[in-house]
Amino acid sequence: MHATLPLLQPTDFPPLRRARLDTVQINVGYRCNQSCVHCHVNAGPRRTEEMSRETAELVLAFLESSGASNLDLTGGAPELHAPFRYLVDGARGLGVHVLDRCNLTVLEEPEQVRAGLAEFLAARRVEVIASLPCYQEGNVDRQRGKGVFERSIDGIRRLNRLGYGDPDSGLELNLVFNPQGPVLPPSQGALEAEYRRELGEHHGIRFNHLLVLANMPIGRFGSALVSRREFEPYMATLRAAHQEANLETVMCRSLISVDWQGYVYDCDFNQMLGIGLHCGPAPGPVHLSDLVGRDLAGSPITVRDHCYGCTAGQGSSCGGALS
Repeated sequence: MHATLPLLQPTDFPPLRRARLDTVQINVGYRCNQSCVHCHVNAGPRRTEEMSRETAELVLAFLESSGASNLDLTGGAPELHAPFRYLVDGARGLGVHVLDRCNLTVLEEPEQVRAGLAEFLAARRVEVIASLPCYQEGNVDRQRGKGVFERSIDGIRRLNRLGYGDPDSGLELNLVFNPQGPVLPPSQGALEAEYRRELGEHHGIRFNHLLVLANMPIGRFGSALVSRREFEPYMATLRAAHQEANLETVMCRSLISVDWQGYVYDCDFNQMLGIGLHCGPAPGPVHLSDLVGRDLAGSPITVRDHCYGCTAGQGSSCGGALS
């Protein structure tokens, strides 16, 4: 909790307003088969929060009324939660593109293999965005747990066999890199070339793109920064690297984040800090049911110091580098 407190204070981050809504990001629940040290959600196997069927139905109703093009499913491991397949099928039925924030190892969980998770994703042409924070086994296992790298490679191979990563298949597999510690990520283009070479030569696997994300100073990673007395130096690094040009394309301008109970936030990071969406004069949390049929374009975005994590250097968003 100490890591989040400084981020709840007023900030000098530039004011932002919303553009047209393009993406609805849903945190289906916090249960995960991993407990990664960089996780800003504090997800893990013992978390029990999960979206209800009623809230999932509301998500689909909002998707239809809003005209959003993308449904972005995250968690925890979103695939471990009951509403996941219902949301995928419902969104695809509306012609909405679906993205699955997948940790790869969930594809190798025995119950998911038996339930044909990878085949389900391929049949619905779901874009898989998969975390693989390094192409070296030791680095991945230090950040995400022993044996995670090997199981992640097995997960990618399972997807590759179904056509994911092939340029002409239409089945998009994008990998995600984040640094090992409180430093800015390297150039996305150069690192993608390294990933492609190393993973291809040593493991025979394919992917479409690499997305490079900065670590946000919140949640489990933020707490680790505080315990090592690295929180303030990291914030100074983010502030010093701020690029005004990135303000035009930060994800919060075209995305809303919805938690497992249906409450709405400007982004996933604000959700984890409990900083709700600002919508009209009424105080208190905004529920998705309050937004059906409403146009959010032009409304203010709530910003705090952690927003510098999205505008530092080449920028960082759910879609990777901004520039």
